[in-house]
Amino acid sequence: MPPSDPVWPRVPPRLTRRATIQAGAIGLLGLGMNHLALFRSMAKPAAGNAEAPRPTAKSVIYIFLSGGLSQLDSFDMKPDAPQEIRGEFQPIPTRTPGVRICEHLPELARRSQHWALCRSLTHPWNDHSQAHLSMLTGRSELPPGFDPQAPKESDWPSIATLAGFAVPARANLPPAIVLPEKLVHRTGRVIPGQFAGQMGPRRDPFLVGSSRFNPASYGAYPEFTFGHREGSMRSDLRFETPNLSLPVGVDLPRLRGRLDLVRHLDAQQHHLEKTAEAEEWDRYRQMAVSLLSDPSTRRAFDISGADPKLLDRYGRNAFGWSLLLARQLVEAGVSLVQVNLGNNETWDTHEAAFPNLKDFLFPPMDRSVAALLDDLQDRGLLQDTLVVMASEFGRTPKITKIAGAALPGRDHWGAVQSALFAGGGVRGGNVVGSSDKSGAVPASDPQRPEDLAATLYHALGLPRSITWEDLGQRPHFVYQGERIEGLFS
Repeated sequence: MPPSDPVWPRVPPRLTRRATIQAGAIGLLGLGMNHLALFRSMAKPAAGNAEAPRPTAKSVIYIFLSGGLSQLDSFDMKPDAPQEIRGEFQPIPTRTPGVRICEHLPELARRSQHWALCRSLTHPWNDHSQAHLSMLTGRSELPPGFDPQAPKESDWPSIATLAGFAVPARANLPPAIVLPEKLVHRTGRVIPGQFAGQMGPRRDPFLVGSSRFNPASYGAYPEFTFGHREGSMRSDLRFETPNLSLPVGVDLPRLRGRLDLVRHLDAQQHHLEKTAEAEEWDRYRQMAVSLLSDPSTRRAFDISGADPKLLDRYGRNAFGWSLLLARQLVEAGVSLVQVNLGNNETWDTHEAAFPNLKDFLFPPMDRSVAALLDDLQDRGLLQDTLVVMASEFGRTPKITKIAGAALPGRDHWGAVQSALFAGGGVRGGNVVGSSDKSGAVPASDPQRPEDLAATLYHALGLPRSITWEDLGQRPHFVYQGERIEGLFS
């Protein structure tokens, strides 16, 4: 796709953060406030703790399919069940004897030596907001005062927040990044569970806002955009990657000179700042210099110059671009990247489930995730990168047809879903747990969102004893569950 195409990745960035600090000092660097998010990190290293497990990975990529992937139509098919349960798709064999998945996921089927499944992930919520919070924070219990209509500071902190807080930064990069956009409902409502919640907005995870998202659209634009009922095909959606070049007229020596000036100003106002805040601001300056002066760091945020053959492998669409960007970021030193494959609850297949999955959702997901696994393997990164793919919930066993819909689908179902795990020490071909004969509830080895989160934390080497503090300085344990051991044995 040529650079002139309206959907091709371009600049400038939309890097957002809900809190801003030191506006005057940022101005002295010649940078706008839209650059500030990349310069802030609140990581508190857990290094040196004797209780820390040996990391099985250096990085985690958490692929989140907002809306709810149907377990029955993807990774836990029931071909012997009645038609109203089994649906329209057929299972196909994978490279692992006895493991079969959907016929419309052929690329992942060919790579089962790299991934394992958990078919018994469960929580009690059938509402999107409650389930998002559960799967994005790793907490099944709702926080006090939970509001399904909007994020609140009483929410649990997200997995990305806790990873960014607890994992030491590498190469002056944020330890945790979310891309390509925050999750927003078509009404404009921001979905809870994505932010720092009780840790305060200044600890919100870094958001690389790469996607020119339209709330009425679904899918992996441009080629896989679709509408459920009210949506329509869009041609004006764009994917933008950050431009981390120095501002016009500011070369590196001038930048360093301005940083020296900032240091003098900091010295004069030190009585206005707490020591911890001053130390954090020094890290922001270091990150700014790294991002602006290190070509390899800048390249990690830019996919416009990627090999065309590599772009073809990932797919020239929002799913492919997002996962390629995630690979570049973990290779550069980011510890956790959450990738939202689809906004506006794209995977919410209440109606026209089978054509939407077959034509618009499975093709770009299958292609891009398979390309990610290949790319990580080719670069020697797969064993050091844990890849996890899950949704906020699964779908109902029984196919339904909502009022006004032309074609049937499945409703929300928190009781069971399937999640995919790859790399990072995962033993390929493993299947943890099972659902009953209709794919309705776990039949063996149930796992909770707490266990999924613990698997991510353990992979990154976080000790069981590590805690975080809420705004009232009350301590809370990061771990709320146990690692899913069956994935690794």
